[in-house]
Amino acid sequence: MKAVVMAGGQGTRLRPLTSNKPKPMLPVVNRPMMQHIVELLAGKDFRELVVTLQFLPTLITNYFGDGSEWGVSMTYVIEDTPLGTAGSVKNCARFLDDTFLVISGDALTDIDLGELLCFHREKGAMATLALLRVENPLEFGIVVTDQEGRIERFLEKPNWGQVFSDTVNTGIYVLDPSILDHIPEGTPFDFSKDLFPYLLEKGYPLYGYVARGYWCDIGNFEQYVRAHKDILDGRTDIKPPGFRISENVWMGEGTEVEEGAVIRGPAVIGRNCKIEKGAVIREYTVLGDNVVVKKDSFVHRAIVYENVYVGPSSHLRGCVVGKNCDLKGNVRLEEGVVVGDECLIGENVLVNHDVKIYPFKVVENGATVNTSIIWESRGLRTLFGKRAISGIMNVDITPEQALRIAMAYGSTLPMGSTVITSRDASRAARTIKRAIITGLNSTGVNVADLEISPSPVNRFAIVAERAVGGVDVRVSAFDPQSIEIRFFDGKGIDLSESGQREIEKIFHQSSFRRAFADEIGAIIFPPRILDMYTAQLLSRLDVERIRSRRFRVVVDYAYGSSSMIMPYVFGQLGCDTLSLNNFTDERKVSLSQEELNASLRRLSELVKSSRSHLGLLMDNAAERIYIVDDRGKVVPPQAALLLFIALLGEAGERGSIAVPVSVTSRVEELARRYGLEVKRTKVSRSDLMRTSMEDGVVFGGAGGGGYIFPSFLPTYDAMASSAFLLHYLSAIDKPLSHILGELPPIYLLSEEIPASFEQKGTIMRRLMESLKGENLELIDGIKALMDGGEWVLVLPDPDEPVLHLICESSSEERAGRLIRDFSSRIMEITGT
Repeated sequence: MKAVVMAGGQGTRLRPLTSNKPKPMLPVVNRPMMQHIVELLAGKDFRELVVTLQFLPTLITNYFGDGSEWGVSMTYVIEDTPLGTAGSVKNCARFLDDTFLVISGDALTDIDLGELLCFHREKGAMATLALLRVENPLEFGIVVTDQEGRIERFLEKPNWGQVFSDTVNTGIYVLDPSILDHIPEGTPFDFSKDLFPYLLEKGYPLYGYVARGYWCDIGNFEQYVRAHKDILDGRTDIKPPGFRISENVWMGEGTEVEEGAVIRGPAVIGRNCKIEKGAVIREYTVLGDNVVVKKDSFVHRAIVYENVYVGPSSHLRGCVVGKNCDLKGNVRLEEGVVVGDECLIGENVLVNHDVKIYPFKVVENGATVNTSIIWESRGLRTLFGKRAISGIMNVDITPEQALRIAMAYGSTLPMGSTVITSRDASRAARTIKRAIITGLNSTGVNVADLEISPSPVNRFAIVAERAVGGVDVRVSAFDPQSIEIRFFDGKGIDLSESGQREIEKIFHQSSFRRAFADEIGAIIFPPRILDMYTAQLLSRLDVERIRSRRFRVVVDYAYGSSSMIMPYVFGQLGCDTLSLNNFTDERKVSLSQEELNASLRRLSELVKSSRSHLGLLMDNAAERIYIVDDRGKVVPPQAALLLFIALLGEAGERGSIAVPVSVTSRVEELARRYGLEVKRTKVSRSDLMRTSMEDGVVFGGAGGGGYIFPSFLPTYDAMASSAFLLHYLSAIDKPLSHILGELPPIYLLSEEIPASFEQKGTIMRRLMESLKGENLELIDGIKALMDGGEWVLVLPDPDEPVLHLICESSSEERAGRLIRDFSSRIMEITGT
């Protein structure tokens, strides 16, 4: 049998360890990880190996040679440019004339490849994918199969709303050579993203084999360290080199341990090491060949490569040290520290947690290292939440971090392009925005700063100024201690998930673009943007018709910057307006839930006492509105969504409306009445905004007070929503309360169920299995559709360890029973 070993990976997330060596050559228990794969293949009679290379190929060819040392024959194929996983195999086509295996050279596994091959032949498959069940499937490609193992669906690195299974693609495939005919030659092409979805669509026999055994995709430092621990704990069939002595310690030939030294297993000590008296080697430590540990040093959970000198009284815990490094006396490396090859660390040096030191660097005596040398990194972390990058000011979000985030964002944009920035009235937002401007300028990106401005105006200015994107900084709506940094694309809508991942990738790798002195970006202050926004909004309205109605409106601006625009708009529309809190106040940029409820009660009282037609409260960002009808009744958000749909229908609008899967099905009922079509979207704002930009969409909205009128701006805009509300009301000779009274009732309940991130994949898979044959909607999460418009939606939260359970029925009592039933199912799965 032949096997293709994919060994072209650079392993950028494992830098600085991979700065000067290809990822497959990183040692795992003192052997290159690719050697473990070669030994696995040889043990299963795969004797002819074709190895694909791209990054630093000679380091691999020099080590493995012709493969005879491992009982195999190796042929090497080098790519001049990256061709993707499938493209790399296509590049080897001349060597592949029979069924063959594809396996990664930079992962660890002991999966039974013989069973995989038998399954492939039994099914007569064109391609068989080795699958494995994992606790957290987010970082992998999910594969959904039927009971016979035939593949039904692929999801490449999904979000929690797309997790319908916990079986993931291991990147190990058995392929028929005819598959090569479907791969273009000489161009980047990927198995998971390109080839397999194409073959599935065309109906070719693709199967998934759920394997047993161990598999670890070593993509980051956490996984790299865990792979060592798993081997030492005996969770794999991979055996450490050396002789096994007492207390699960493996020791190589020629190693000397002085009397008075302590070694506590499990641990691996390489060949020709020397451990002096008073030194302590604790659990899960791996020392490479020729390592010297001087007296009174302490090493615990550390991975130390070959030819390293650890000076006296040094302290290493939870770190990785590259080959040929010298650590002088009393060096302390804290948790998460990674030191690249051939570094010199002077005496009395403290390297704090998570610092990365790249190869060939020198740290002077007595230094305290808090940031990485030369490249700064703080390890992997997901920056973006549901809507933005957010956290507690000067704890989670600091000016230093904001600077680096902006540099990462700027590095994704063309040099010399322009980004719009804006903020609320708070000092916190001003501080963070200034850091962001500096970061963008340092990457050669110009900034057009709107200073204090509503968020929708930033989005409007992106298009008006032909900018490539925007950044808006605000204190969180309901938490005055938290700050939010939101990113918009060139169309003024929320940055896509792929755009967010690109920023995160650059941020974590610290691969920032740095502009030269004459390339530093400029800061400009665009004139008349507020006037342009106002004029554009008024041009979309029937101003004369609205003026003829002489609406009386009570408006609470909540101390937001919408107070800089809307008094003029209401004046142009001929409204008699009673304004509340119509100025910005840096101390009042957020509302607690209690303050919001109190503001709505006050608004309600003023509407009734002034006999106004309606009341409006806009949030500080001017994205969401809360409505009070002419009788002083606060309109619930889901009812407000139906209100806008009814107003559009009564005014004769035709087209489509976009709403997320989580809102009431009464939307469809109302839309049918008026001849409108409904497009359901994911729960995310960005997906709703993108759908609202499609041809024929006249309105979009969610259940939280955010509404979109694409003819003006494809995003939440409380100011535009207020103006369009008057526009449509003016066309109907009915009071607001009368229109609301004609809307169908809504019985919608929701509940949060605790679920760890490790449990979510299993829960969603087993829930899918239990609902087999039911009418399901899989736009976002699992939505079970029942008779009479009833439904239950199970949606994993992307940020918190919870599942959202949302249910709608014909009565509150019936909705309660449904939600309890599904809650019980989930708790039965979790065992709680």
